[in-house]
Amino acid sequence: MLYGFVEQCLRDDVSLVAVVGPGCARVEDIIDEIVVSDGSDAKRFLCTTSHPDEPFEDVLNMAKAWEPEHGQAVEEVRL
Repeated sequence: MLYGFVEQCLRDDVSLVAVVGPGCARVEDIIDEIVVSDGSDAKRFLCTTSHPDEPFEDVLNMAKAWEPEHGQAVEEVRL
């Protein structure tokens, strides 16, 4: 499930995946491993952050401010 989500993010040119909640640092590491894959494709990139002790609303506000010039909507995805 996570693999498919990350691959879709790469296809959709997502610039940030912010992970919130218990265990989020490990999830961020797994996402990074999926993105890097075997390291042969430098075009595979997205920024990840983890926020184990931050309120969801604070992380949401950070994500909304991430790249306002691109006009990308922030989407909440629960896995």
